[in-house]
Amino acid sequence: MSHPLSRRELLRTAGASAAMLPFLNGMSSLAESPYNGAPRKQRLIIMFSPDGVVPSTFWPDEEGDSFTLKESLTPLQPFKDRTLILHGVCDKIRGDGDGHMRGIGCLLTGIELFPGNVQGGSDTPAGWASGISIDQEIASYLQRNPANRTRFGSLEFGVMVPERADTWTRMSYAGPNMPIAPISNPYQMFSRLYGHQKDQEMLKSVLDDLKQDMDSVRSAVRGKDRKILDDHAALIRSMETDLTSARVEMKHAVPVLEPGVRQDNDNMPAISKLQIELLVSSFAGDLSRVATLQYTNSVGESRHRWLGINEGQHSLSHEPDSNADAQTKLTKINKWYCEQLAYLAKRLHDTPDPDGTGTLLDSTLIVWTNELGKGNSHTPDNIPFVLVGGAPGFKMGRSLKFPNVAHNRLLLSIAHGFGHQITKFGNPNYCGDGPLILS
Repeated sequence: MSHPLSRRELLRTAGASAAMLPFLNGMSSLAESPYNGAPRKQRLIIMFSPDGVVPSTFWPDEEGDSFTLKESLTPLQPFKDRTLILHGVCDKIRGDGDGHMRGIGCLLTGIELFPGNVQGGSDTPAGWASGISIDQEIASYLQRNPANRTRFGSLEFGVMVPERADTWTRMSYAGPNMPIAPISNPYQMFSRLYGHQKDQEMLKSVLDDLKQDMDSVRSAVRGKDRKILDDHAALIRSMETDLTSARVEMKHAVPVLEPGVRQDNDNMPAISKLQIELLVSSFAGDLSRVATLQYTNSVGESRHRWLGINEGQHSLSHEPDSNADAQTKLTKINKWYCEQLAYLAKRLHDTPDPDGTGTLLDSTLIVWTNELGKGNSHTPDNIPFVLVGGAPGFKMGRSLKFPNVAHNRLLLSIAHGFGHQITKFGNPNYCGDGPLILS
């Protein structure tokens, strides 16, 4: 089924200048909607930070569209009207593994871990998750439609995620027993995104030089030698044709990365910024429409020395509520993660949508979450879910309080927001009431 052309698409097709745009505004055939019948591109980012939150400095007291952001969430003030805070969403998945293992392994999959031999701090040992994660489910759904297909179905960004592969370090799954490792090195991610472009440019340069050399030699040879030279020239032209057809045209500026940022705890702020820039760039170039951004890992023990905090985050999260100093430090840590979320939202807001319809934030849903509701109790209740941006069916600018509902229902809601009308995800026992109503 063909869709009517938008005004901007009509200009491009007709070869007309943007000066014609005002004259098209009165044409009723082009006025159905801002996107003129064609579904707008939708994008998803899931951001993870570990070890729970301090409830008293995180959750708004109020419910509805009139609420005050607590200290941990104050960086989102510029985007308050585009933020949806969901309290009372709980991870009800149980089974093998300790709280942290189940917390991250079941967070996006909504299903139990396989039995395994990885032993946590308590409970039984466990293995990988036994199902696909929601980011991969949506990526697969989008990739099935040629109109939504991108070079990368999804991109997994990390910030100081340990190199070891275990249940505590993986949140995305391509399927049962199929964890996906995030890329924590920004230079490695840059190479994945843009390395092919550099290779193509280098090859084209070599072919151009070779073609010039052959042209200069051709006049000096005769007979069979010229025939051999002509055959080589035909091969070069064929390679140039193949190269041109394979080339992905870059319609956006390739980011320039600060050189020499090592994978080191104290470089977390710099690494975070580099990864966010690459993520936004990948969306601007429509290289992918689904991404995850994982800060450290479940049981994350990063030391936020740039905030004046020398203790490890996981150790602080085990301190009792009566330890006011630990509560203050944990609030600062979660506020820093929120600052990264706010920076990501700002960069998306400042970047035009490649379709020419608003900004990238207008078409992106960011979901910030955690493996625990509270670190010192390891509770899977009230898992933090903070949504920024938007998606069809989501009314933003609100604080909502649910009566301890299964997080599987939220995962269904996210899928429905992308047009994927599934009726169950993960463990079907927690999907019976259907997706959460967020409109």
